[in-house]
Parts: sequence; C-alpha cells; structure tokens
Amino acid sequence: MTALSFVSGSGRRLRAGRRAGVGVTRPGLAWAVPATVFFLLFALVPLVLVAVLSFTSWDGVDSPRFNGLANWTKLLHDPVMTQSVWLTLVLTLAGVLVQTPVSILLGVWAAGHQRNRAVLSAIFFVPLLLSATAISVVWRAILDPNFGVPSQLPWLFGDGNLMGSQSGAIAVLTFVGMWQWTPMHALLYQGGARAIPQVLYQAAAIDGAGKVRQFIHITLPQLRNTMITSVILMLVGGLTTFDTVLILTQGGPGTDTTNSAYYMYQQAFKSFDFGSGSAIALVLVVVATLISLAVVRLSGYDKMRSTSEGL
Repeated sequence: MTALSFVSGSGRRLRAGRRAGVGVTRPGLAWAVPATVFFLLFALVPLVLVAVLSFTSWDGVDSPRFNGLANWTKLLHDPVMTQSVWLTLVLTLAGVLVQTPVSILLGVWAAGHQRNRAVLSAIFFVPLLLSATAISVVWRAILDPNFGVPSQLPWLFGDGNLMGSQSGAIAVLTFVGMWQWTPMHALLYQGGARAIPQVLYQAAAIDGAGKVRQFIHITLPQLRNTMITSVILMLVGGLTTFDTVLILTQGGPGTDTTNSAYYMYQQAFKSFDFGSGSAIALVLVVVATLISLAVVRLSGYDKMRSTSEGL
C-alpha cells in the first residue's frame, strides 16, 4: 500500500462513518453568544461608526459635520493615497513571498527531534516576546547610517544609508517584518507538522520515498489548512502595518514608504482630518476582507470539512 492510497482509504472510511451517522454532538448556539456579543461591541459597532465618520468633516474638537462624498472624492484624486495603496500591496506581497517558505522550513524543522532542537527553537522564537515598537527601535539603531552596522561595512552597504532610497527602505521594512513575524507563523507550521500522522511517513519510506519526496508529497499537502491560515494572517498584518513604518522610516524618504495605515495616521492625528482618516480605515477593512475571502474561496478552504465533524 502506498502513502497516497492510505490517505485515500482513510478519507473513504471517514466519509462512510459520516453516512452511518457516526459523529460527535454539535455544540449549542448558546456557546456562540459571548463571542458574538464581543464581536458586535468591539468590531462591528466601531466599524459602523468609522463608516459614518467617513462622510463627515471632523477635527476631533468641534461637532462632526456631514459633507457627503467629499472625503472619498478627495482620496480618489490624492496621488499620495494611490501611492500608499500600491506600496501597501507591494509590502504585503513581499512579506508573504518571503515569510511563507522560511516559516514552513523552520516550523517543520522545529517539529522534528534534532539535537538541540529545543534550545534553538527557543532562540528562534525570541521575537515573539518583543513588541513591534521595541523591535523597530532595535533595528533602527542597528541600521543607523552613522553608528550602526552599515557604517562599519562601507564595502557592502556603500554610504550606509539603507533607508535613503525607496527600494532600500522597502527591503528594510520587508526584512524587519520577516524577522518579527516569521517565528509566529513557524509556530503554526510546527503545530501542523506535529499533527501529521507518522504512519504516512512510514508508508512512504516503505515505498522508497526519501526525505525530500516525503516533504513535497506528504508534509506540504498536509499543511494546506495551516498554510491558508498563515497566509491570511500575513495578508491582514501586511495591510495594517503601522508601527514599523512609523519608527523606521516615518513614511520617507518623502512619501516613498507611506503605506495606507501610516497615511491614515497622518490624516487623522497630524492633519486632524478624522473624516479622511476614517475613509482610509474603511478602505483598509474592505480590502483586507475581500482579499481574505478571495484566498479562502480560491483555495477551497470554505468547502473543507473538519475531521472533528461539527467543531
């Protein structure tokens, strides 16, 4: 029996069990009440208020004044807004492309039984203990063009001002984001890898499959659900990145690294235009929701059924 036939056979037995009425008791709707109330109070109600503010002119002091579509018209014709949206998408896509393979490899490795794995895993997960602000401050000091590492290696970094150009600043933001969030996603993949039945690997080994083939044909397919969850978290995190941009680049040079979240902050808390800031926030929510739904739909995740039927 090959590993593939074993998986197929397991799926047939599981479906047969479902048809026979074998399953677990479904939890009652009452269990969803606390989460629903929490969602309404802390997510839906604030979102509705932000949507209302996006159609007003408000400086945070006087009473809001309804101004129709003025804020939205302003954003549509604002070149900085257009640039910030493209930059946000670039940073988000770069983060997903860089973090995903690194997280998978690190997570699968951490799920094994290698020598000193526990110690090295603890070191890798140190960034999880630090806040985004602390991480950004540390990396800003490390990359300082006058006193940081680049100033000591002119043959590699030139004048040392890595954040003096748009490409350099984007590379720095992508790297710092990877350093900050890769451990969290690796932890997800570690849990997913440990949940893979060892009998699949044993069957594959009997068939003569090596470690690489086992990784490609068993590990990666079994991590599909984990990968979808991880990618959605990366997308939402990338679209809402703020503190790293604020501390490392302040949106510069010029507006070259002004992403949508930072531009929202500038409009609302520097220009005191809370109407425009609310409109940008609503755009971010809508874009993040649509992208997440698209990932779920295209991946077929919405049609998958839990092996713990009903949970």
